[in-house]
Amino acid sequence: MKDQFNKGLLLTSLGSFWWGFIGVIYFQYVSFIGHIELVVHRCLWTAAMLLFTTTIFSKWSLFKKIIKNKNDLLGLFISGFLIFINWAVWIYAVATERIIDASFGYFIMPIISVLLGYVFFKEKLNKKRIFSILLVSISILILIFFNLKSLPWVGLIVAFSWAFYNLVRKKIYVDTDIGLLIESLYILPFALVGFYFITKTGVNDFSFSNPGLSLFLILAGPMTVIPLFLYVRGVELIGLGPTGMIFYITPTLQFILGYFYYNEDFSLVKFISFIIIWIAVIIYLKDLYETN
Repeated sequence: MKDQFNKGLLLTSLGSFWWGFIGVIYFQYVSFIGHIELVVHRCLWTAAMLLFTTTIFSKWSLFKKIIKNKNDLLGLFISGFLIFINWAVWIYAVATERIIDASFGYFIMPIISVLLGYVFFKEKLNKKRIFSILLVSISILILIFFNLKSLPWVGLIVAFSWAFYNLVRKKIYVDTDIGLLIESLYILPFALVGFYFITKTGVNDFSFSNPGLSLFLILAGPMTVIPLFLYVRGVELIGLGPTGMIFYITPTLQFILGYFYYNEDFSLVKFISFIIIWIAVIIYLKDLYETN
């Protein structure tokens, strides 16, 4: 049990770090092509990479088994829709210099995940965990109260789409990578249609005349699959509540990058909320480690 918890903790931490740092740097760097084309490439090359890994690791038998289960297919259709919304809005935030707004959503998301874990899976909440949740709730209320005129809708969509994605995936018992493949295949037709229209109108940056940029855009696949695989596997091992709190690594790094590297606004209010949230995270993680 302890080994499983430690493995889940490590995987979730790595996935969260990737999203919060490596992913932000990469997607912001290529955002000059426009957020619509970038979303299309993210969907296309994610599907391509998963088709490749499924073939390399000889997992088509598992794929065939899953597609025969109507309940799993329906669940993966819903989770695929949710992850597409999350990708699209997050890339929009990165491309329009709203990284901090997106990170606001990721600060909210773990609280939603903890509550969903308690409601749907009866995940335990003792006094220390409840106290940490209250601290985070207070910090979020502070953020909202002092930003009423510029409430980040981007963050709210990011938060709810990702929290409910985790909930749906937790209820579907399939291999992490095969589940991601089926989700990406649901999205793929829409991405192909989008790519067709972008190419037809001549506004695409991806072309054989610029192989360097084209190869770099293909990296959108592994940049998406690797951290998503790590995080979803962590959810499967230790549950929504623990992984939801570990995920605070992501918005913290996004805040730091947004303020120090991309020069976005980072007010004193946000800094105070940031400190309160990390105190809550330390309390929660310490309790999780002691009880697992």
